[in-house]
Amino acid sequence: IRVYCRVRPLSKTEKGNNNKNIIQAPDDYTVKVGTKKGEKEFQFDQIFTEQHSQENVFEDSNNLVQSAIDGYNVCIFAYGQTGSGKTYTMIGDSGQTQPGIAPRAFQRIFDLIQENKRKFSFSVSCYMLELYNDKLIDLLVPSGGGDSAKLDIKKDKRGMVFIQGAIVNEATNPEDLNAIFTKGSANRHIASTKMNAESSRSHLVIGVVLESTNLTSGAITRGKLSLVDLAGSERVGKTGATADQLKEANSINKSLSALGDVISALSSEQSFIPYRNNKLTMLMQDSLGGNAKTLMFVNISPADYNSEESATSLTYAARVKLITNDASKNAETKEVARLKQIIAKMKAGEDVDDLDV
Repeated sequence: IRVYCRVRPLSKTEKGNNNKNIIQAPDDYTVKVGTKKGEKEFQFDQIFTEQHSQENVFEDSNNLVQSAIDGYNVCIFAYGQTGSGKTYTMIGDSGQTQPGIAPRAFQRIFDLIQENKRKFSFSVSCYMLELYNDKLIDLLVPSGGGDSAKLDIKKDKRGMVFIQGAIVNEATNPEDLNAIFTKGSANRHIASTKMNAESSRSHLVIGVVLESTNLTSGAITRGKLSLVDLAGSERVGKTGATADQLKEANSINKSLSALGDVISALSSEQSFIPYRNNKLTMLMQDSLGGNAKTLMFVNISPADYNSEESATSLTYAARVKLITNDASKNAETKEVARLKQIIAKMKAGEDVDDLDV
């Protein structure tokens, strides 16, 4: 699993409070954080600082979009303290003048489809969920938040996670994907805290399923690009949480702790991985272990006020970097696809003569 670290600039509030920058990046791969117990140093696959633009940050993620088109499970997720810049990295600013990874990936998917349209036909579909207070909510339900009782996290025989009962929308261009995303985002739980004016109170999971058919051989591949904006870990004393926000924070911290347990088990190559301990780890099961190409962004604040949280996030990310996945393509031949079609028709009691049995 590749891990990138992104350090946001000091905020206006932090500058107003005379907070000091305690983060140094002496080279592209090293980050140092000054804590009360002295300086700690971490190595990652890439360090992004305030000098790096949203385009720079997306450059390396670009290749992963190609992998999803090629039939791999791909996951890009952002982790870090509340207010550390995860949503800006994954989504961008509210006016989309500085789009993040998700909208850029939507555009890239269709650029690649356009480049390959002579050799392949493609179908693109998308679902969008949030995990809020341990409840799975379908963000594409028109009334604004689906009934979690109807949603079931399942895995197909290749290990790809799908959500039984979730609305899946088809997309034929990047504008379609952006419209789906905008519709889903409007239903998301956010709140204002002392740490962040628009704090995400839930984990967001966007799943883009990409199916391609080779026009010559008929072989079908299915890839999935999962884009995950995790809610921020937080110390309640700092955020000034209300009673409702306290419940949200406990749920967020519990799910991130479960994710930490899974990461710990994977990084130390244990035989049992506790995916089923939380819905978040069940949702990310095909992204973290085994058949996946995964990129994690650990977002940190540079302020001395947040030094302990930044060091904790970097320690967590260093464990993620130890995980090795064995990614393989989700592909089936034309013959397998044809036989599956026959079985499906027979089960439905339909005539199969036209399928050249």
